Formats: sequence, C-alpha cells, structure tokens
Amino acid sequence: MTKKPKICRESIAMPKQKLQKRIHNFEGVALGYTEEQAVAEAKRCLQCPQPKCMEGCPVGIDIPAFVKLVSEGDFEKAIHVVKERNSLPAICGRVCPQEQQCQKECVMGKAGDPISIGRLERFVADHEMTLGVKNPKKAQSGGKKIAVIGAGPAGLTAAAELAKLGHKVTIFEALHKPGGVLVYGIPEFRLPKRIVQAEADYIQKLGVTIKTNSLIGRIKTIPQLLKEDFNAVFIGTGAGLPRFLELPGENLGGIYSANEFLIRVNLMKSYNFPEYDTPIKVGEKVVVFGAGNVAMDSARSALRLGAKEVHIVYRRSKAEMPARLEEIENAEEEGVVFDLLTNPIRFIGGERGWVTQMECLKMELGEPDETGRRRPIPIEGSQFIVDVDTAIIAIGRTPNPIIQLTTEGLETTRKGTIVINELTGKTSLDGVYSGGDIVTGEATVISAMGAGKKAAQSIHEYVTKENACS
Repeated sequence: MTKKPKICRESIAMPKQKLQKRIHNFEGVALGYTEEQAVAEAKRCLQCPQPKCMEGCPVGIDIPAFVKLVSEGDFEKAIHVVKERNSLPAICGRVCPQEQQCQKECVMGKAGDPISIGRLERFVADHEMTLGVKNPKKAQSGGKKIAVIGAGPAGLTAAAELAKLGHKVTIFEALHKPGGVLVYGIPEFRLPKRIVQAEADYIQKLGVTIKTNSLIGRIKTIPQLLKEDFNAVFIGTGAGLPRFLELPGENLGGIYSANEFLIRVNLMKSYNFPEYDTPIKVGEKVVVFGAGNVAMDSARSALRLGAKEVHIVYRRSKAEMPARLEEIENAEEEGVVFDLLTNPIRFIGGERGWVTQMECLKMELGEPDETGRRRPIPIEGSQFIVDVDTAIIAIGRTPNPIIQLTTEGLETTRKGTIVINELTGKTSLDGVYSGGDIVTGEATVISAMGAGKKAAQSIHEYVTKENACS
C-alpha cells in the first residue's frame, strides 16, 4: 500500500529585516520568499477538486493553477496565470488582506495554517521583475476612447482591463505620480514605491496613457470629457479627504491628519531630509488615534522618524481592531504602545500654540452596534491627562467632493460617495461608471481592484453596443 505524503500543517514563515535595524529605516520589512521557500509553501497545497480559495478572490485569480506551477518551479507560467486576472500582483501580494479573503477560504486552514497565497503571489511577481517584465501583447484597437479618473488601484485595474479589450485608455491623475493611495498612503517599508511604479509601467506597456498633474473637475469636467473626446468615463478617485475627531484644541500645531502625515512621509519623502526638502516634525512622544492599517502605518513611520515613544489610542479592545493582524504584530514588535479602551476628549496647548497634552476618558465595552463590534461606553469620572508632542488622527477618510460638485446629475449619498448599480458599476449618468473607495468609502486595495475590473467589462459592453447601434 502506498503511503500518503505527510501534509505540512505549518506555513513557511517569511523572512523579515532584523528588528533593531528595521526600526531605523524605511526599507521593506518583509523580505519575501526564496525560491526554495516558495516551492515548499506551494507544495503544501492540497489541490482540492473543488477549491474554495477562488471564492474569496475579488479578481478571480485561478489560485490552484498558479500555486501548482510554483510547486513545480515553473514561475514564469505561474505569473502568467496570475496576470490573466490581476495586473497588480506585486502590490496585492504585499498589502491585500488575504487572511480575510482567499486564505480565509483555504481548506488547509481547517487542519493547520492556510496556504500563504499572498506571499506566493508576491514571490512570482517579484521573480518576474528580477528577470525583466516582458512586454505584453496589445489587443487590436477598436477605436473607442475611455477616460479613467484616478490612478489608484481601481483606476489602474479598470484601465488595464479596458486596454486588454482593445480600447484607447487615458488615465487622469491629480498627483504627480500614479498609484493613488499606493504611493501617498502606504509607507515604503510596507510597499516600496519602485514596485508601484513598475506596475504602472506595465499598464502603460498595455497601451494606457497616464496624465499626471491632471485634476478632473478643474482642468475639465466629466461632461466635457464625454462631449469632446471620450466614449465613456470611469471614476476611481478613492477616498482621500481626512476625517477629524472634532475635539477642542484639534487646530493646535503638532496635530496632523494621517493623510497629511503620510503624504509628507511617503510621496514627499520627508524621511530623506535634507535630500528631499520636505521635513516633518515629530516630537519625542507621538500619539496616533485609530486602529486600522493607516494608524499602524502612521505609528510605525513616526518611530522611524525618531520618536522615542509612540502610542496607539483606541476606544475599543484589541479584538475589535480593524487593522491586519500582521500589521498589528509588526507594530507591537517595533515597540508601539497600545492604549486600549481609551478615548480623547480634548487637546491642550502651550504658549506657542502647539499641543502639549491631551485629556482622555477610559472606556468599557457594551452591546454590539450596527457594525457588529461592541459599543464603547465612557466610564464616568475616569478622565486623565497625558503629555503629547505630536498627534496623528487616523480615523478614516472620505471622498474628495470635487467630481460630485462638478458633474450635474451624478447621484451621490449623504456621505459623498457615488451611487452605482452594484452589478455593473454604472452611475446615474449614461457612459459614466465608478468603483473603489469613491463608492464604498475607505476599503481594501483588492476590493477596489475588483470594482475596477467589473466596471471595465460593463464599459466594454456599453461602448461596443453603442458602436453596433451607430
């Protein structure tokens, strides 16, 4: 009788920069798999006859096929399978919450650790970049012209899909670099900007034109784009407007929105001052409000900028934190202090108008609210004051309203998000589609990519039907 091969229940750990080194630089923390590690991890896959992992992938990658190819050492074919459905694999492999999507559905997870699908995706993408990305085949142009507003995950994905379908695509990006939140929001140590640029370069090789420093709603409006030059428009402008606590003293110096803080760190490279003339001041004690990935990014960046003490202040417990477990663990390893069940109520300034202290309340958890998380309730008489040199507000972002205000007839919600048909991505205007954070509010990179992919197919059907009827 042939013995069944022994199943390895534990995943292969990904190497990291040594702790005492990484907290002093902005280089990547996770170093990626070696070829041997990637093959070993891929061989853990059971190759299920009815795989569940694909059900958790918003862009529909054939996960079992690419993992099998990795296990056989055929990395070139593996990345080809991934890129059939995902034009940004090196990004997704680094920042997407696979543990809540594809890996959550992995059958191996019932008997041990799920297959590290995200790490394998990163590996094959990085392997391809090391060898040199081959120029993709361009589809024959059908002559239809599509405008994509925003070069973030949703916009880049929609543009790539439309280019593959044979359309002439132009992306209009307000910033001076493509990538959206990928370049201004996520630190270098989690997502190197050369990776974002390489993925944008690949999309341009598909035939997409990217115009930076082009703020739609100012240089042109959507009605003008449709009237003058384009057959359809995709809106993927994300959620880049910061939210604030709205507390007394929040206008004091030394208090930043996470947006401003991370833009100055990531896009303007303040950590390389004076090589880049964009310094940002952090004092000895930094406090970050919020517990999502943006809060973790802000806290870990503050440490690398020289803060001696960094605190995450969160009004719920650790169990309710929305950040990825990996990011929470990295922050804890690096020395970030978590002040849980704590809520700020005011900021206190010194003579020069800079924040010096804050007053907080202790909280306890009550019954679950509409999000399913237990509601934080103030404990009467529990006020206390702590010293603070720098405060960073990382409690979420909302859509910038410029598109909504300059596009007559575009239906929006009271939160400023755009209303769409969820099956197609179509807005209230003919020829205008949307997806990503501008529709859902702040969400994940991969969900934005899934929305861009879905809308691209709908746009293709719209413009080809239009062509048939003309």
